[in-house]
Amino acid sequence: MTAEEQDFADKTSVQTIGEAMPPIIGAGDYRYEYQPDWVKLPRGMSLQGPSGVAVDSMDRVYVFQRQGPPVLVFDRDGHFLTAWERRDGVPLEAHHIHVGPDDTVYLTDRDAHQVLLYDTAGNLQGTLGSRHQAAMQAPFNHPADICVAPSGELYVADGYGNSSVHRFTANGDYVGSFGSPGSGPGQFRVPHSVRVSGDGRVYVADRENNRVQVFTAEGEFQAEWTDFKCPMGVHIDANQVVYVTDQIPRISILTLDGELLARGRTFENAHQVYTDSQGSIYGIDTANQRVQKLAKL
Repeated sequence: MTAEEQDFADKTSVQTIGEAMPPIIGAGDYRYEYQPDWVKLPRGMSLQGPSGVAVDSMDRVYVFQRQGPPVLVFDRDGHFLTAWERRDGVPLEAHHIHVGPDDTVYLTDRDAHQVLLYDTAGNLQGTLGSRHQAAMQAPFNHPADICVAPSGELYVADGYGNSSVHRFTANGDYVGSFGSPGSGPGQFRVPHSVRVSGDGRVYVADRENNRVQVFTAEGEFQAEWTDFKCPMGVHIDANQVVYVTDQIPRISILTLDGELLARGRTFENAHQVYTDSQGSIYGIDTANQRVQKLAKL
């Protein structure tokens, strides 16, 4: 082989390897391998309108969807484990999903104006809100998301008909609400996702105002983060790192005080975002009906 032929072969080999490699996003301690086809479904089964994703203490991944079985469960490698049954039309319409510290699974049943509480086997354990009865600036009017605070209290982003965040005791008793329609501090235009940090601060993805707002546990406005386009999902991991997905589309990784640690594409919108115990990220791509995984490197 001549020198020219060897040079051509080397260049072709490098190009082929580069084309075969999956995209890597992020920087520093927050680098991830993009895995768009992470889900491995049985033959004949498909995702049907996935809207939310959450992970339990065993790294089982729950996908909340709008048609077919309401929840599909996978292991962290994407292998299908089980599907929940939709009973008597419940849940009606999927939005976001959350798993509490005790592995209670919370489903926001958006168009039924309820939050549903399940065990990990898919058995309904309780509800918040009055089914099929909307309320103005009170629980609920097409709720979007729920989370369990470190205190055990529950916070609900009530998101499509209302512009409020509602607070409940750990037993589900209503405590109070904060927020009103608008664009000023403490006001919302589609509060789409909510999480509470270890120190009790409440983080709300205020989607149509292109910001994340930060509050005290009682709902007192503290700060706003504005470098987003229609943020959809906010998540806080066990290390108190904040993850925000928006409609650029991208994911931003930040400290609790809003310092940007890393940022990258999500390869289509990630409607909700969650992490597992290994630091990998899961995002729901509603447009292409898939679950994106960003595996931690």
